[in-house]
Amino acid sequence: MDLRIFTEPHQGATFGQLLAVAKTTQDCGYDAFFRSDHYLRTGRGDPRPGPTDAWTTLAGLALETRGIRLGTLVSPVTFRLPSVLAVQVGQVDVMSGGRVELGLGTGWNEAEHHAFGLPFPPVGERFDRLEEQLEIITGLWSTDAHKSFSYGGRYYTVDMPALPRPAQERVPLILGGGGPRRTPALAARFATEFNTGFVAVDEVRTRFQRVRAACRDAGRDPSDLTYSVALSTVCGEDDRQVAERAAAAGQDVDGLRTSGLVGTPGEIVDRLGAYAAVGATRAYLQIWDLGDLGMLDLIADRVMPQLP
Repeated sequence: MDLRIFTEPHQGATFGQLLAVAKTTQDCGYDAFFRSDHYLRTGRGDPRPGPTDAWTTLAGLALETRGIRLGTLVSPVTFRLPSVLAVQVGQVDVMSGGRVELGLGTGWNEAEHHAFGLPFPPVGERFDRLEEQLEIITGLWSTDAHKSFSYGGRYYTVDMPALPRPAQERVPLILGGGGPRRTPALAARFATEFNTGFVAVDEVRTRFQRVRAACRDAGRDPSDLTYSVALSTVCGEDDRQVAERAAAAGQDVDGLRTSGLVGTPGEIVDRLGAYAAVGATRAYLQIWDLGDLGMLDLIADRVMPQLP
């Protein structure tokens, strides 16, 4: 199972903190460094130093890291125009030497949109916009570089050169969530990876099954997708350290035992094995305490070697 580090910088982070986590991710042998794409802190606490922009951050990390994949989980369609996002992602992919992945979603935090003056349409419209953005972004990247790409939809109309080109022939595209109908259908049409998380193992199984069924309905081999899970993670040498790290990260140990990863290295291995048994081949370890680099070392030393 691939292990990726997933951060939540909207809780308040500097670029320097994120760079330290990304370099630890690289040095410890994790597969990737991912971050959320949010601007507003959730929950209580001091919001300083404030949020950082996802694609600005990834551009900086692209030049400061080697080997690890970089991406968002996930960028909301409400934040950016699809043509601009395609240019941003393509440029950062070139800057990284072809290590970028794009997670794209409908957006969900209404308060965040109001706080930053961003439109927040009803959920049906957001799904429609997601579908059009996927059409545009994938269309741009699959059009010959010497030609233009045109698209006319209900929400977006473009007629633009198919530039800049990403370094990768196909930038991995991650879709996910828990929607029972449109999410699986869009994943079957557009995604290279389906991600879900923060729920119990049985619910992950159900969501994976929906996507596999949608792939078969679309005439696509379900095994063509990567199936991944995102899980809030707290790991310690013993119960005392687990409790201390959970408190520092603002996490509830009992809740994580149901829908996350918590415990000693052996307990984390067992829990990951349960998600692997329902089809997950990749896990995003959601890390809330960006200053606790020792936990990343512990997981790399004691958990990673035990995974198939």
